[in-house]
Amino acid sequence: MADIRVWIVEDDPDWLRGLSGYLDSQPDLAVTFRAERPDAVREALAEGGADADVVLMDIMLQGVPAGIELAEEVSVATGARVIMLTSMEEKEFIFRSFQAGAIDYQIKSEYESLPGAIRAASARRAPISPEAAERMREEFRRLKKLEREFEVRKMRDLITPSELQLLELVDRGYSQSQIAERLVVSIRTVKNHINHVLKKLGLTGSKEAARIARDMGLFEREDGKGQG
Repeated sequence: MADIRVWIVEDDPDWLRGLSGYLDSQPDLAVTFRAERPDAVREALAEGGADADVVLMDIMLQGVPAGIELAEEVSVATGARVIMLTSMEEKEFIFRSFQAGAIDYQIKSEYESLPGAIRAASARRAPISPEAAERMREEFRRLKKLEREFEVRKMRDLITPSELQLLELVDRGYSQSQIAERLVVSIRTVKNHINHVLKKLGLTGSKEAARIARDMGLFEREDGKGQG
């Protein structure tokens, strides 16, 4: 059975030398290419040196996360399975690495697990590691939070304080006549304001608009506070 061909891209010469020697000592693995710099990898790709089955790609190259972009280039050019190498401090880049085509990541200091990860990747049976899965869940949660914050800011920019007050009264169950009485305005004015809000939000119902504003936490009152 042919050896699994491994590329290692690592800008620390000591780590590069150590990983190469360790993996080459495995009976079924062969390190066929080593590089410390992204340009060396791109030169090899341009020369047609695409003999990789699995690529170990350091995320941080020359002080920047250049390994992320390079992982995508290598994956596309060689069809190899890319495993990112990272330290504990660099985990925030894991999600971006998976977006670039990486299939797993390994902590450098836990290099003993690399042969098994390489074999699994080569056999196309590499499951995402629990650590990588958790990092992705964390990133999805972060992105979801950012998305929510963006939607809240967007709605705050669209709705004036007086319109927000109107939606809060709708959410508390006030009728249009009760709102008009409470705000000391005509029912026609209330209707006009509601229609204006719905038009800005692209909605058709005031209760729906009020619910969305409440769910976004735009009302200062506590949830469940009754009509006063």
